[in-house]
Amino acid sequence: MSIWFNKELSVDQLKGFTPDTMAHYLGLEWVDVGPDFLKAKMPVDHRTKQPYGLLHGGASCVLAETVGSVASALVVDHSKFYCVGLEINANHVRSAREGYVTGVTRPLHLGSSTHVWDIRIYDEKEKLVCVSRLTVAILPRKN
Repeated sequence: MSIWFNKELSVDQLKGFTPDTMAHYLGLEWVDVGPDFLKAKMPVDHRTKQPYGLLHGGASCVLAETVGSVASALVVDHSKFYCVGLEINANHVRSAREGYVTGVTRPLHLGSSTHVWDIRIYDEKEKLVCVSRLTVAILPRKN
């Protein structure tokens, strides 16, 4: 069963969420949507590396927060609610030096006032690079 407000959600519909944002600047691309997950990839290049040539931890957090925040936005009715990040943490367990990393988010909790997302970031060999958790506040719109 799908967790998305729009039960017909597709990857093409996700492309409108990140124009002219940090995620766009860093080269984030949406690659898959399932009944309870979103997936996006990001290049490991001059935009996302730190001085030692490794994927910057902050870039991993950008990927994690983007997929988790967009996921929350896709769960709620936008005419009634909007979503903002409350807290993010990240454990960087392996480095990446080139290619792409892929972030996959799945919900741990979908409540009426908060969502908690598990985000796993993998390299091209499908080795775990980063584990992140994002907490998002669900706020009512003032009409």
